[in-house]
Amino acid sequence: MSTRIIVADKSHVKYVESICSLIQISAQQRGAGIVDRPTEYIFEKVSQGKAVIALDGERAVGFSYIETWSHGMFVANSGLVVAQEYRYSGLARRIKKNIFMLSRKLYPKAKIFSITTGLAVMKINSDLGFVPVTFSELTRDIEFWQGCEGCVNYDILQRNKFKMCLCTALMFDPEKPRRPKLDKILIVPQKLPWRFFLVRPIVFIKHLIRRQRMLREQSALHKETQYDNN
Repeated sequence: MSTRIIVADKSHVKYVESICSLIQISAQQRGAGIVDRPTEYIFEKVSQGKAVIALDGERAVGFSYIETWSHGMFVANSGLVVAQEYRYSGLARRIKKNIFMLSRKLYPKAKIFSITTGLAVMKINSDLGFVPVTFSELTRDIEFWQGCEGCVNYDILQRNKFKMCLCTALMFDPEKPRRPKLDKILIVPQKLPWRFFLVRPIVFIKHLIRRQRMLREQSALHKETQYDNN
């Protein structure tokens, strides 16, 4: 599978119909956590460059887009979808990482948030530096909450006065950044001199194993980053 992830622009509007189909299928399968958006809405996000698309050849197999609220104070990474046969391949993580980086580039001072019922998305967000927050910490923009009307759990959200739902809210605050786990693997322990083995052999062996593991993870991340940039 040779998928590439690109920042969308006007030349990619030809993929809008297939993207909408992916979103519709995902919404039906999940039953919650994703809103089925109209074609016009997705067309706008793609043409404005506020989305990323995963392509396998000329086929759209993944997607996510950016929404802004409260005059750009809040940014939501929304609509993460992956074609069924490409799931469990790490593609969702790559898409999430790319839409997060695009959000940071376009809106460096904004708080980036996500609401989801998906455990996999929660894990990816956590690795990027997101932390769980209450709904009261999210945007109060009424248009954002109206966007949840397409979710099957909207009545639960209404009954709780938009303060609680089945979704979990997570946020990245640029003024209070939590170190992303993706950065930790870049900090590889220095190589210890062999004479240290004679003094504290157990510590030396543990350190060696940890260093080798982190070097492998660093190499994997480097290859992934190069792949995303191509």
